[in-house]
Amino acid sequence: MQYYPLLFTPNLHPVVWGGTNLRPYKGLSPSNDPIGESWEVSAVPTSPSIISNGPWEGQPLPSIIQAYPEAILGKSVAARFNAQLPLLAKFIDARRDLSIQVHPNDSMAQRLHGKMGKSEMWYIIHAEPGAHLYAGFKEEITPAEYQQRIASGTITDVLADHQVKAGDVFYLPAGRVHAICGGILLAEVQQSSDVTYRIYDYNRPGMDGRPRELHTALAAQALNFHVESNYRTEYVAPSNRAVQIIDTPYFDVRVMEISKPFHRDLRKYDSFVISMCLSGDCTLRIRSTGHTIHLPAGHSTLIPAAIADYDILPTTAPSHPAASSRPTVLLDAFIDNYSDTLSGKITRFFHSTPQ
Repeated sequence: MQYYPLLFTPNLHPVVWGGTNLRPYKGLSPSNDPIGESWEVSAVPTSPSIISNGPWEGQPLPSIIQAYPEAILGKSVAARFNAQLPLLAKFIDARRDLSIQVHPNDSMAQRLHGKMGKSEMWYIIHAEPGAHLYAGFKEEITPAEYQQRIASGTITDVLADHQVKAGDVFYLPAGRVHAICGGILLAEVQQSSDVTYRIYDYNRPGMDGRPRELHTALAAQALNFHVESNYRTEYVAPSNRAVQIIDTPYFDVRVMEISKPFHRDLRKYDSFVISMCLSGDCTLRIRSTGHTIHLPAGHSTLIPAAIADYDILPTTAPSHPAASSRPTVLLDAFIDNYSDTLSGKITRFFHSTPQ
């Protein structure tokens, strides 16, 4: 079996707060439908990705993973997650504010829903002037005050409110209250889960015209009321290198801005790689097979663990409308199985931003 980088058909989700940017961003004809999410790489049963290239064209991603779990996911990942893809990658376009919400951790999600918990991260691709989001509490409150503020509609008064710009990164571990607000386009990497507890939704109707369900009691169990001094992730801007921006037990995320050919050998991690092209235009070439794929802005690929040694070749003349003349920026997400090994621990000790 010759493995290759997988591309996927568009998987767009209309929502009440969605905008009109995702279709053009992905090179699709524009429409007035409020598309809030593009599920780029998904094995969630309710909305799995469908492969759009190569011998597996037309096949749902979960079925291919089930057939070749170690080659696709990596031996360690397949064993740890019972041959299930543990991550979900999305592009999100918020024209209006999302609900104030929180996600459960693994223990709570498994106990109540039989699913993974939901820790996630955001990378801001574009933000309109004045755009902001909520992440975490700005002051300590008690569970009793939480209930009072839900009843009075003043919960946003105690949330940390962040002005944002392109390149900003936020990590949202399970239990952290949060909301994306209007005027933001971002990339999201999260655990493979669709469990969300809405706390407050501005008393607005959903797509069906009825009020959307709230989950304030469950949210109260999931919330972590601890206050952090800084909720924004600080990192050094990338330039022809991969910079680690998120390192958690659930996923490792790197960002890179590429202006010349760039080699990525991630086989030591024994993990699949999800690569999202945020801007620009590039070709990925697998070293062992010579297989190539074109990856323009707004598109993503899953690179099987067995072939995670490849070159990134930025395109000098962008062929995709969303690419224009912007630099090629890629976001990579994978499971770090290397850092727990002895050699991995030594590498981490000597290198603060491993490639």
